Amino acid sequence: MPVTSRNFAHTFTRHLVQSVCLILALAGPAGAADRLDPGHERLQVTAAHRDGPLMASVWYPAGGKTYRGLVGDNPVFVGNPVNMGAPYPAGKHPLVLLSHGSGNNIDAMSWLANGLVARGFIVAGVNHPGSTSGDSSPRRSLRHWERAKDVSALLTSLLQTPELGPLIDTDRISVVGFSLGGVTALALAGAETSQQAFVDYCAEPAPGKVDCRFYAKGRTDLTGVPQAEFEQSLTNPRIARSVAVDPAMAQSYKAGSLRAIRVPVAVISLGAPGEIPIAADVGASGGRFAELIPDFRHSYIAPAHHYSFLALCKPGAAELLEAEGEDPICADPAGSDRAVVHAEALSRIAAFLMLPAAK
Repeated sequence: MPVTSRNFAHTFTRHLVQSVCLILALAGPAGAADRLDPGHERLQVTAAHRDGPLMASVWYPAGGKTYRGLVGDNPVFVGNPVNMGAPYPAGKHPLVLLSHGSGNNIDAMSWLANGLVARGFIVAGVNHPGSTSGDSSPRRSLRHWERAKDVSALLTSLLQTPELGPLIDTDRISVVGFSLGGVTALALAGAETSQQAFVDYCAEPAPGKVDCRFYAKGRTDLTGVPQAEFEQSLTNPRIARSVAVDPAMAQSYKAGSLRAIRVPVAVISLGAPGEIPIAADVGASGGRFAELIPDFRHSYIAPAHHYSFLALCKPGAAELLEAEGEDPICADPAGSDRAVVHAEALSRIAAFLMLPAAK
């Protein structure tokens, strides 16, 4: 599902205070005031299926101070503090691979990355060509399998990097994806899509089919990509856990592939039961994940909606986006606070990823 936003009625100061309080709380009571901002590094990743290198970001527990920067800061979204190029930490750390939504970018997930680093994780992600900020095309976004290959290439690169590879606990590698990134996270766990099921799903218009509307805007032929590529297995055996937040294409998965998944999978739906758009409905009336995936957890965060997972918005962002004809991605449901939604999502994701390894 595409991401593109109206400013939620809270002041910029309040957002900053909430974000700082959340980060300090995640660091724990002892020495919280002295906690270093996460370390951050830019990397380029070579991927055989792409024409050029992938742009990657890595966040990690900083082994010392360098200089402070903001990741993900722009005229719309609030950035998150990091130590640029900080020394790497000692010891082994679990790794979380992130996959952003369509039209978004990996730096926009820095609020989640920072929170996970505060729990001891190394976090990394890439910008997915064809479905990232400034380079988002319905036709290219349909090639969802390329995103899973992007993440697999990133993982290989990280493990082969002399400075980072030895720091990664290879028994605790997880993937977290949002929206179309949720498709990526599920694919790496073993979920396979059916091209015909997706074509049939999009054949009948409905208000909640935001993914279909996105492809229709580009007059995308849903059968214009090879079926074998659309339906291929992208399972990565190095992935130990998978989290999908509001995953797209929920109606298109092959039941047999879901039954065959052998790693724990969690889905977080943004909104109350009955409010989830059909595009992201994994429940009994949608993808039937609980019925099909052997080790599956499903939870809801409400009040919230799809855009609540995006970064905190700056004052005036809503007006800027409206003037540019963008979607109201800074508007949250009545009674909802995006910072609170972030804190709850982070808590649930971290708790799931920190569970003992599956036997």
